[in-house]
Amino acid sequence: MSNNEMRLILAGFGGQGLLFGGKVIAYAGLIEDREVSWLPSYGPEMRGGTANCSVTLSDEPIGSPLITDPTALIIMNQPSLDKFEDTVVPGGIIIVDSALTNTPPSRTDVSSFTIPATTSAEEAGLKGLANIVCVGKLWNELHFCERETLDAAIRKAVPARKADMVDKNLAALELGISL
Repeated sequence: MSNNEMRLILAGFGGQGLLFGGKVIAYAGLIEDREVSWLPSYGPEMRGGTANCSVTLSDEPIGSPLITDPTALIIMNQPSLDKFEDTVVPGGIIIVDSALTNTPPSRTDVSSFTIPATTSAEEAGLKGLANIVCVGKLWNELHFCERETLDAAIRKAVPARKADMVDKNLAALELGISL
């Protein structure tokens, strides 16, 4: 896996904030002046349906926003683990929310991290921010940008009308980094 390109798929149910999590990572790439693609994908219905988001950060021009061979996965439900586990390149990384999956990844040629993102977020008073807990964990393993950049990306991604959520998102990042 080259250090200059991360091909990430975030996948789970609609309403889990996967597209927002992808947007935070994409903003981090933009802030650091890297090549970025962000491609959302919804199932038939948004909330409760499947949702996933493909994000590529690269130092080279990106040929296609479509990712068929991710270097990293953030997985927030069992159907998504079943669907995407086998697509990760050998040597890649899988972050799984164990609160919403029944089985851990079975691959031995990738780094798997099973974290109770949803439960941890709720216990910390950060309900609904398991997505950002997972982004924090991914950052802790891959350091895909500078730490300050990640905070700046959160500030940019949170809309002005939800400014009160900035600190909660930053706390969720810290929680993920610590898991």
